Amino acid sequence: MPTRRTLLFLAACTFMTPCCGAAARAADAAATAFVTKVYDAYKGKNSKGYSIESEADIRRTFEPSLAALIIKDEKAAAKHKEAPALEFDPFVDGQEWELLALSIAVTDTPPNKAVATVSFKNFGLPTKIVLGLVKTKSEWQIANITWQRDGNPETLRGLFKH
Repeated sequence: MPTRRTLLFLAACTFMTPCCGAAARAADAAATAFVTKVYDAYKGKNSKGYSIESEADIRRTFEPSLAALIIKDEKAAAKHKEAPALEFDPFVDGQEWELLALSIAVTDTPPNKAVATVSFKNFGLPTKIVLGLVKTKSEWQIANITWQRDGNPETLRGLFKH
């Protein structure tokens, strides 16, 4: 026969589970919406891609420490009349795109973190890009991006270590 303590524990679990599950789903939906917004900019023949041209774009898209690395590198490259370390579109791992079969899968890795795996064919070549996401204040931002190059993972943060 169940004790009063067991019944109270089961009741507490029942009432807490929907709340906690809803919070996890909400975070996942917001993270998915953020990544979907990025990749919607690549749809269609005349798409312009997702803009990270200005400092405001960079700060809106990337978490503060990564945004600072990108901006610092761009300023140094401009000063020395060189190409910046990020001289390609990080969301498609290239300078041009023709995306087909796009899929986005986001998994929560609490607290306030998520991983988005974006798969697509770019000019017929299968491509997978992994976005590490963090929730800063009330919005999702990118903490890192990982691509596969010659079978080895490379990261956006890694570009700035050289």
